[in-house]
Amino acid sequence: MADDGDGIVRCQWSGTDADYVRYHDTEWGVPVHDDRKHFEFLILEGAQAGLSWLTILRRREGYRRAFADGDANAVARYGDADAARLLGDSGIIRNRAKIAAAIGNARSFLDVQAAFGSFDAYLWRFVDGRPVQNAWRSMAELPAETPASHALSKDLKARGFKFVGPTIMYAHMQAVGMVNDHTVDCFRYRVLGGLGR
Repeated sequence: MADDGDGIVRCQWSGTDADYVRYHDTEWGVPVHDDRKHFEFLILEGAQAGLSWLTILRRREGYRRAFADGDANAVARYGDADAARLLGDSGIIRNRAKIAAAIGNARSFLDVQAAFGSFDAYLWRFVDGRPVQNAWRSMAELPAETPASHALSKDLKARGFKFVGPTIMYAHMQAVGMVNDHTVDCFRYRVLGGLGR
């Protein structure tokens, strides 16, 4: 349980950092059905590998500028000059493999859109089209990955995606509201469909 001094009970991970609290209160766990937002989160979650989410969250605007505000069509056209430019961009994590993955993932993202009509339609099949309503009492109970995130990860890898391991994909599922992983005492739990206990 976390309370940043405003008397509101939140998930413990949100702490008191203003960026974290804002993200927790307005975005984390809210169902996303917009392909542009899905692509943005794929880039951000891949960039996070080995780093803290707060590190990435604080560079979010940099990522939006660097990666065409989540426009997979634009990013799919990035070439060697764009990759070199991004390696010099201090607004993002300057990791060659992660930058290459983001560009390659844009191309795979377009393939998924072509096959399923939208990335959203593809993604939500892994939870039967509706958020999984969990009922965790503490952050210690939250899994790092699940059978669904393993299945999603395996399928994405088969489609050519990189930096989409089962832990990264479970974080993605949490971020885009495919699962409600707010703890039952958190004020957002009921807002997002949890029944409480």
